[in-house]
Amino acid sequence: MHRQASLDWTIPQDWAHFTATDHRVWDHLFDRQTRLLPGRVAPEFLAGLRLLDLGRPGVPDFARLNDQLMALTGWQVVAVPGLVPDAVFFDHLAHRRFPAGNFIRRPDQLDYLQEPDVFHDVFGHVPLLAHPAFADYMQAYGRGGLRAADHGAIDRLARLYWYTVEFGLIRSPAKGDGGLAIYGAGIVSSHGETRFALDSSSPNRIGWQLQRVLQTPYRIDAYQQAYFVIDSFDDLLRVTLETDFGPLYQRLAGRADLPITAILPDDRVFTRGDQHHGGLLPA
Repeated sequence: MHRQASLDWTIPQDWAHFTATDHRVWDHLFDRQTRLLPGRVAPEFLAGLRLLDLGRPGVPDFARLNDQLMALTGWQVVAVPGLVPDAVFFDHLAHRRFPAGNFIRRPDQLDYLQEPDVFHDVFGHVPLLAHPAFADYMQAYGRGGLRAADHGAIDRLARLYWYTVEFGLIRSPAKGDGGLAIYGAGIVSSHGETRFALDSSSPNRIGWQLQRVLQTPYRIDAYQQAYFVIDSFDDLLRVTLETDFGPLYQRLAGRADLPITAILPDDRVFTRGDQHHGGLLPA
């Protein structure tokens, strides 16, 4: 792993440092996920894979990837040695730069890695950065993160990222049946959670409401017990841009968190086969 090279934590990708084993790990993970995702993932994600030509063998070369991504939405991927401080992360997003870990998991870590690697960051996150509305949402989130620090509300805002960017579900008109699809990077890059998020009867799947999400904590050590379902990327962007987060943070400051497994009276709940509530269908 490379050391920090600059104040913004970016480092050269140095694509040549990836070994043949590293490239085989990427190819194995890529093949495994792309076989599983059709019919489960938002079509915008699959479109991003194609537009960015991520099906090429081996760990992507960021120089080539950025040429294509910049042309589509003005975003670029920058290499970092690992997790970066909040302020650095927000600033990158606010300037349409996505920081990606410059390492890949070992062959014995295929199913779980505590710190996000290049597969999670690039395969999981970058395809949707080719979609204009989601790309704008990510930039808006970065700008919001810089403001949240002034309100002491970074922990609140982190929940928005967790329940959308990392573990979001979306209603999928492409299915023609009111069914749901995955889009969050933490799901689409995980073989196990790709199945769990749509197939398991265990978690709650709740219609996305901004204040509801900000009141719901999350766990990082298990599959999710609550997923939030957006209607569309355009709607997610619109609500985020139209909301004045400062007063919202103030309203929530004295309120207790909701239990992760709670269902509130006004929650819109999506259940398997319940077409009236959105129709989570079996795979």
